[in-house]
Amino acid sequence: MSKQLFTIGYEGLDSERLVGVLRAAGVAVLADVRAVANSRKRGFSKGALGTSLREAGLGYAHLRSLGTPKSGRQAARAGDAALMRRIYCEEVLDTAAGIAALDDLAALAGSAPICLLCFERDPAGCHRRVLAERLAPRGFVVSDLYG
Repeated sequence: MSKQLFTIGYEGLDSERLVGVLRAAGVAVLADVRAVANSRKRGFSKGALGTSLREAGLGYAHLRSLGTPKSGRQAARAGDAALMRRIYCEEVLDTAAGIAALDDLAALAGSAPICLLCFERDPAGCHRRVLAERLAPRGFVVSDLYG
């Protein structure tokens, strides 16, 4: 039996629209996979985001250990998705800590419908696509949400 996994980037969204998209998809928990859960965008820093989601009846988990290292974020901002992916895999996912964190994410995602959150609207240029690709062989069907 397949399990559903969603991803979303908050680029271009406000927090109210994000909540609406998550609810419409049936998401129970937003898994924030940013290494640094701060944002210049109102409502998307860890505290404010967690509060607005809880008020909307949704769960929130910040999974910092699955975030992209600074050099990977710089590559993504420069539009070099291949370099971002290489850095992310080498420095995060292909380490013992990264494997354990991915196992924890799979367990969380197996217990309730979750959505991976990062900034980039297009998942092709974001590490959440790499996470989704690593979870797909574990029986997850991935859907990218857009606001």
